[in-house]
Amino acid sequence: MHRQAAPTREAFESVWTHCRIVWAIASQLLPPDVDGDLVRAGCLLHDIGVHRLAPDDPYVRHGILGDELLRDLGLPDALCRFCSHHTGVGITAADVREQGLPMPVADYLAETPEERLVMYADKYHSKSTPPSFVTSDTFTAAVSRFGADKPARFTALTREFGEPNLTSLSRDFGHSVR
Repeated sequence: MHRQAAPTREAFESVWTHCRIVWAIASQLLPPDVDGDLVRAGCLLHDIGVHRLAPDDPYVRHGILGDELLRDLGLPDALCRFCSHHTGVGITAADVREQGLPMPVADYLAETPEERLVMYADKYHSKSTPPSFVTSDTFTAAVSRFGADKPARFTALTREFGEPNLTSLSRDFGHSVR
């Protein structure tokens, strides 16, 4: 699906590599009572909407664009939601209104353990140029600019799932840790 949706080979490589890394992170943290197959699918699909972003589109739209893409392909709601409900540590309807986000006013919150794990694992890797792994401290500092409640949400996810071993992942994928 990524290969078909990607506008360029470089875009495919960037997003697909990131999604595989998010799965590698999630697989380290996967609790025994969480559906690993669903988490894997969510990790591999969560950023597919990046391929639909126009050059001037705000990045925050990639989640709803991915949700739309998967729905257009007839995929079930449980998979589509990984796209629209993984951004940041969740986006509330109040966030959409108060920040003037270019998306329908709604709550985009990870609700199931599988959704929470995909959202959480995603925070530990950035597709920036060059791509890098992100520590808990770095992410907490960055997310605080979006509201006082955001670091607390991330801390709750850390309590729920623990922290990944970024050193081994950095070595395996050749991306630095910041």
